[in-house]
Amino acid sequence: MNKMKRAERMVATMQILMSKPNMLIPLTVLAERFGAAKSTVSEDLLALKESLKSTGQGRLETVSGAAGGVRYIPEISQQEAHDFLKELAERLSTKERILPGSFLYMTDLLYDPNVLGPLGLIFAGAFREKKPDFVVTIETKGIPLALVTAGALGIPMVIIRHGNKVTEGSAVSINYVSGSSKRIQSMSLGRRALESGKRVLIIDDFMKAGGTSLGMINLMQEFEVNVVGLGILMESQTDNEPKLVQDYLSLLQLKEIDPAQGLALVAPSPEFS
Repeated sequence: MNKMKRAERMVATMQILMSKPNMLIPLTVLAERFGAAKSTVSEDLLALKESLKSTGQGRLETVSGAAGGVRYIPEISQQEAHDFLKELAERLSTKERILPGSFLYMTDLLYDPNVLGPLGLIFAGAFREKKPDFVVTIETKGIPLALVTAGALGIPMVIIRHGNKVTEGSAVSINYVSGSSKRIQSMSLGRRALESGKRVLIIDDFMKAGGTSLGMINLMQEFEVNVVGLGILMESQTDNEPKLVQDYLSLLQLKEIDPAQGLALVAPSPEFS
């Protein structure tokens, strides 16, 4: 192959790393790919690392030794996260999104890759140091959000169901009280989905009183796994009742909603204001 110029080689290297986020790629693979010495590849990576650091678009993590290499860790800068959540809050603060029961319509946004991508990076950045082994969510609207978070962390996702699925084999089921409707409901998870001792991050789209989140935490206890974090896209603050769970991170807060007046007020949580 023709010898590539340094700029071309660096662009190609970054494309390879970004196409396989969180995966360790040996330097020998890159060296052979570009027909360059490992020392040359190392110099390229150093320049890329500095560039990413200055732009806040992620970072490169190098591992030394014979089995070492480099991996790309996708991230979002604090300022970009702030701006994105502020814009998202404004999009949600419209009377057209108000639903009966003082909820907001979010389905279109929860299936939009342009919205999901940054949300996954924000959650991943908030919980990466907790070193979760799995992202856990409950069907259905939390699934896309949990999937992009799992992708940003480079770990698998597990889905809790509202009922048993024959294709998942024997399952563990529990009853829980929905915090919003006060009704007794059930959730289940296949016994093969999680191994005891693993670390899990729970992600969900909305929290009103916290009954569903508490149910997921209780179900995780049945599997003897460690819940290292609970991330919620939006929590409701429209009543004065305490949440059934206390230790969680929400990205947005529903401050006020009045269907009669067509009023909805959503704002980023204090951590992102």
